[in-house]
Amino acid sequence: MKLIGLDIGGTKCAVILGEAGHEGKITVLDKAVIPTAEHPAPAQMLPVLQSETERLLKVNALTGKEITALGISCGGPLDGKRGVVLSPPNLPGWDEVEIVRFFENRFPFPVALQNDANACALAEWKFGAGRGTRNMIFLTFGTGMGAGLILDGRLYSGTNDNAGEVGHIRLEPFGPVGYGKSGSFEGFCSGGGIAQLARTKAMEKLQMGQKAAFCESLADLPAVTALRVAEAAQSGDPLAVEIYELCGSFLGRGLSVLIDILNPECIVIGSIFYRSGALLIPSMEKTLREEALPLSRQVCRIVPAELEEQLGDLASLSVAVNHYQTIANS
Repeated sequence: MKLIGLDIGGTKCAVILGEAGHEGKITVLDKAVIPTAEHPAPAQMLPVLQSETERLLKVNALTGKEITALGISCGGPLDGKRGVVLSPPNLPGWDEVEIVRFFENRFPFPVALQNDANACALAEWKFGAGRGTRNMIFLTFGTGMGAGLILDGRLYSGTNDNAGEVGHIRLEPFGPVGYGKSGSFEGFCSGGGIAQLARTKAMEKLQMGQKAAFCESLADLPAVTALRVAEAAQSGDPLAVEIYELCGSFLGRGLSVLIDILNPECIVIGSIFYRSGALLIPSMEKTLREEALPLSRQVCRIVPAELEEQLGDLASLSVAVNHYQTIANS
């Protein structure tokens, strides 16, 4: 089946033409990328996405009738049931945007909208590390920490599309700030959270007349990133290793909550875990042994995302696949 995916982001938007085969594989056939800054308002960007969709169909000798469905992946908050984007922080001005209706009024195929964590969960479940499971959790673990939940063989989005906001769980009374909450899961386990931890630890060293491999002066503090700390840790810097061990410990604590409540058979983790898992896994597993229910822990695989390099593209296409299958089974 031929599909269209729209990946809506604060840095770039993309229109993806893809094909899903019967053998459980999905392929990107063509793609157009538009920097969001060139058309920041939805009134500007939506017509551009429409025209790029029409162009991809034309250059690939396809008509709208040959497209099975269109899937949209966008950062939340949003209301997938109504097809409305609700003021995402990385998309200023995208307030109450009826994006599904916009595209349904212009094309003959069905359209569906999901937040990016749900979209990535669908991709890893249908085509990646979660293939064959009925109960799977996907964790973004990138700029932020969010979850997509596959429960009893289907995407679970909650009463008003807010299920999976695990980054808001408080793991400690105090700690790095994430999702507007000190000591949250996102505070300890995200790119921004790791950077906050690293700046605090580096400042302690600097005030004692010492230096960190990833930060040699107070002037360097704003430039500290999770990637910079990971590179230092991989080179053996003790402070950087300590920071990732601390992050891994809190990752294990957050995973224990999810394992105890939802009893998944697989947790797929993207981005930072995909790149730096070796730095996180020992302390993560130690905490899991201490915190999670043994019977639930033993049946749960914790693995890196399999589609990481293509995940953004395949996520929106997977929304289209899921929407078509939901319609077909209803």
